[in-house]
Amino acid sequence: MIARTLALLLAASLPAAAPSAAIAAKPAAAAASQQAPLALAARLADWQLGRLDSAHVSRVTTETRNPRAWEQAVFWVGMTALADAGGPPNIAQAVQTMGKANEWLPARRPYHADDLVITQSYLWAAKHGAGPEAIAPTRKAFDFILANPAHVTLAFYQPPEGYDQTECLKRWCWCDALFMAPPAMLELSRQTGDPRYKDFALEEFWATTAFLFDPAEHLYYRDSRFFEKRDEAKNKLFWSRGNGWVFAGLARMIPLLPEGSADRKKLEALFVEMAVKLKTLQKPDGYWAPSLLATAGSPPESSGTGFYTYGMAWGVKAGLLDKATYEPIARKGWAALVKSLQPDGRLGWVQQVSDKPETVEPGDTQYYGVGAFLLAATAIDALDHPAR
Repeated sequence: MIARTLALLLAASLPAAAPSAAIAAKPAAAAASQQAPLALAARLADWQLGRLDSAHVSRVTTETRNPRAWEQAVFWVGMTALADAGGPPNIAQAVQTMGKANEWLPARRPYHADDLVITQSYLWAAKHGAGPEAIAPTRKAFDFILANPAHVTLAFYQPPEGYDQTECLKRWCWCDALFMAPPAMLELSRQTGDPRYKDFALEEFWATTAFLFDPAEHLYYRDSRFFEKRDEAKNKLFWSRGNGWVFAGLARMIPLLPEGSADRKKLEALFVEMAVKLKTLQKPDGYWAPSLLATAGSPPESSGTGFYTYGMAWGVKAGLLDKATYEPIARKGWAALVKSLQPDGRLGWVQQVSDKPETVEPGDTQYYGVGAFLLAATAIDALDHPAR
């Protein structure tokens, strides 16, 4: 019911399509501007806003249609970045409309990081006119975690009773979680002045990193089940989107810490270490392979590529990555993302929901892939406007 209400509210705010004759009559300069990163991002955002019923998703999970769950939530994270970068007014309004329809509530599992990522968009809304009511449920959710910290290991074991009974999910025992929850906790500390959320997030972030980060490869295992797994060529399995979650998560966390602080410097060093490795893994076509070390014959994949493009471009703009070395990497990734846009307007080549590298098809799309594209577009736009 919430999803249907949200779709109706958002549909009313979408811009009308321009007549094809008018498009054809545009001068060359105007047509070129439609290929600018923010223009492409706004067009894709509108395409997705018109399809919140999930009918376009190739692999629908129990969470795909849930407007508070992670699949849609990552799209809304991208929407906040697009709004901040100067996207059309309907982008910011859509975020506010979504939050109100969701009653500013996270999803159902109190500890699970995937169910907390939506709070990043609520915290953005609170800073942009929604006021205290947008922040209250988020603070309540994180206060519960701080008052009742989970005392479990990070070892990943799914019992016969099902996924939700996996004990370690009460902590951040899978690398995706490092995008989902920590940025929200850091932002909550900034907005409230209460350092406890930041302190908890950083402590847990580094616990997860100590457990899942491979210092020899400078990459994260998705979770502990992958420590000893190898592909047919005996490559270690480092999932592209999994490492993309971490790399993009770092780009979102670092600006939320004071410049020059010990915490920030430590995160910056990790970010640069990952970037050095990831630079060597970009394929000639601009994409990163679904399995990062298995590039031969791999298909395009736009969700991991979106997060890496975002991180590389952000890192250059932030002065953490050498411009001459890394800007070409970011722009090559952006060109690959633009090639992933399909004739019907969707972002294609998005690997569907999984926890490991899998096959991907041209028409495969998903909310989180669009979110990654929007993040990448805003970071590339920032490179295009160095004075801003």
